[in-house]
Amino acid sequence: MGLFDFFKKKETTPVEQEALDKGLEKTKEGLFSKLTKAVIGKSTVDEEVLDELEEILVTSDVGVSTTLKIIERIEERVSRDKYVNTSELNGILRTEIQDLLAENNSSDFENFEYGSHKPYVIMVVGVNGVGKTTTIGKLAHKLKLTGSKVVLGAADTFRAAAVEQLKLWGERVNVRVVAQPMGSDPASVAFDTLQSAVANGEDVAIIDTAGRLHNKVALMNELTKIKNVMQKVVPGAPHEILLVLDASTGQNAIEQCKQFTQATDVNALALTKLDGTAKGGVVIGISDQFKIPVKYIGVGEGINDLQLFNKKEFVESLFK
Repeated sequence: MGLFDFFKKKETTPVEQEALDKGLEKTKEGLFSKLTKAVIGKSTVDEEVLDELEEILVTSDVGVSTTLKIIERIEERVSRDKYVNTSELNGILRTEIQDLLAENNSSDFENFEYGSHKPYVIMVVGVNGVGKTTTIGKLAHKLKLTGSKVVLGAADTFRAAAVEQLKLWGERVNVRVVAQPMGSDPASVAFDTLQSAVANGEDVAIIDTAGRLHNKVALMNELTKIKNVMQKVVPGAPHEILLVLDASTGQNAIEQCKQFTQATDVNALALTKLDGTAKGGVVIGISDQFKIPVKYIGVGEGINDLQLFNKKEFVESLFK
């Protein structure tokens, strides 16, 4: 099975489903314990219940603008159906969130077109501490399971720890890592990685980049330089600019998404550490606000705990 088949095939296995359900436990507990309190003693969904619901969604890090859209949709439904009882609220909320996310111009992996790019180049961006290098390692592992040949480029040359961590992941998942001494030009590492990927006939090249640049202009310049150099080797590279965000930082993740989308052409998102937070609602907010596909979610520490994101399955798991 090739990389294309891996992305086309999206049937969640029981093990993956269990990991997703477990990874969303804290978010579910937070959301539903608050929701239950909001409707105690109420028989219908009235203005007071909607106000409570609005506060619950905002404090679950769904984000203000996305929350207002959801509330508006529920209000329309309440006025249309005249009588909506509180026991129906979970089902209505689930449906409205699913419908809202389905309207985004981003599709799940079933429709991911790998095309004929070889090597397929993924440039990974994000601030330090979000799980960037770990995500790269887990992604390399997933791709390798499909029979794809993968190479990693350690272009975060500002931190010795980042290079060492990537090398460790390379050893762990048995993929080649291209690295240079600390302080080397990141664009030079990216160039070397792609040249060797072409020479070795590798299917995917994943380039790690620095997460610590002091302002947006510096970040923009650095990433543009890396992109320009890569295009000299592989025209059209990178095919994917993957922004890694830590879901447990909630609204901070939304702010980081703003910064990075302004600095470079992010066209894919990975949200990590969902298992360690009650702020899983941020996935809904980010998916709605930025209209950039959330492609991967991290639901645990294990090597297999990076999953392809499916909007419908995510919301259904949240409301189980």
